[in-house]
Amino acid sequence: MPELRKAGLPKGPKRPSRPMARPRWQLQTAKAKFCELFRRARAEGPQWVTRQDKEAVVVLPAEEYERLTARAKQPRSLVEFLRQSPLAEILPYLERKPDFGRKVEL
Repeated sequence: MPELRKAGLPKGPKRPSRPMARPRWQLQTAKAKFCELFRRARAEGPQWVTRQDKEAVVVLPAEEYERLTARAKQPRSLVEFLRQSPLAEILPYLERKPDFGRKVEL
């Protein structure tokens, strides 16, 4: 890791050992270098913050958060969904023919 600092790269989260690893920050480092954490979240995507070596929170750009929570804005129940539907004013045909069962030999 010292050779990375010699190259002029800022000291940040632990460097991933494999290419697809998540960028992780220890809580103390994240607090001390919040501006760097913020910049990397905007430029590189989600940044994981760990506490006691367990993933605790994720810092991500506001646009990505909005995209992820857009589904949560859907109605919570089927009744709400049907009431908000553009077809709510059209009365559906809800009559059924009576079902008297079937004859069963015992």
